[in-house]
Amino acid sequence: MAVRVRVPLAALSIFPMKHFLSVLSMAMLLAACGVESDRFKLSGRFLNMNQGEFYIYSPDGFVSHIDTIRVMGGRFTYERPCDREAMLVIVFPNFSEQPIFAAPGEEVEIKADASHMKEMEVKGTEDNELMTAFRRQTAQLSPPDVKKKAEEFIVQHPASPVGMFLLRKFFIQADIPDYDKAADLASKMLKVQPKNGALIILQKQLSQLRGGSVGAKVRRFSGPKWGGGTVTEADLGDQIAVISAWASWNYDSQEMQRQLRRKARASGGRIKLVSICLDADSKACERVVERDSLSAYPIVFDGQLFESPTFRQTGLGGMCDNIVFDHGKVVARGLSTNELKSKLDELLGKHPSP
Repeated sequence: MAVRVRVPLAALSIFPMKHFLSVLSMAMLLAACGVESDRFKLSGRFLNMNQGEFYIYSPDGFVSHIDTIRVMGGRFTYERPCDREAMLVIVFPNFSEQPIFAAPGEEVEIKADASHMKEMEVKGTEDNELMTAFRRQTAQLSPPDVKKKAEEFIVQHPASPVGMFLLRKFFIQADIPDYDKAADLASKMLKVQPKNGALIILQKQLSQLRGGSVGAKVRRFSGPKWGGGTVTEADLGDQIAVISAWASWNYDSQEMQRQLRRKARASGGRIKLVSICLDADSKACERVVERDSLSAYPIVFDGQLFESPTFRQTGLGGMCDNIVFDHGKVVARGLSTNELKSKLDELLGKHPSP
């Protein structure tokens, strides 16, 4: 955008030329500034996506709810007040996630081809460019190798907020969480960020998650029930029970729900199930519930993805995470679908029908 600066001719006779040039330079600098010092702006351009929408949330409380960003003509803009450094997480239509690191007065720009999202470029701050470099470096690696690179990054950059995102994604919200490794890496980060409130809270949450190990008692929790009402720990009963998480965009978690439903039905009521749907869209949740007949068992849905309070209260950490109870005590957690079926068979054998 062209900027015109008009200066009265009389000013040239009043001010020396060097002062005039200083004023002119300052005026042009202020006019060119695109973002106010107390705001943050995110803009983007997508090829092969003329219209669409995606979600954005903040795991560190910068945004208290989930916002929807709409793409029109392949472009979007998202701007909001900003008085501190913070992390936002974009959830795209294919449910891949991209962290955005915000700061007061900064503007970040996304350029991507919707058909090749792994090649996305995010520019605007050092942390966003670090994340772009990490994503490109690991684009062709296997999941175990990506996790190893994430650990190396956190150790090498303990002060970077990128490390917080990698810690959550690969060690806490993974299909099989690794809470011990997450706690170790969080401690390393806290040594160089002792006043980071989000990191302090995360460390406390990790302590609770690690405490939900075998032998622990059922935790108190409550959440809005799909179809109306409230789900609490009482829905697990005092018998064999499983609490788990799933979403419409994760096939493995849906398959786990199908297998759990079959096992519970075959048990004749001896297995109780409670699940948490991590979708943001109620219609997406509804489609899976109706298709797989999951409504026979209590489902928590609040549309808050991984930021669901109930999800945190239960001690679940990842998409396919699960906790198995036997008469109110944890007997296993984080099992694969096959391991879960075997464990339930073992418990059913231990408590035969009367």
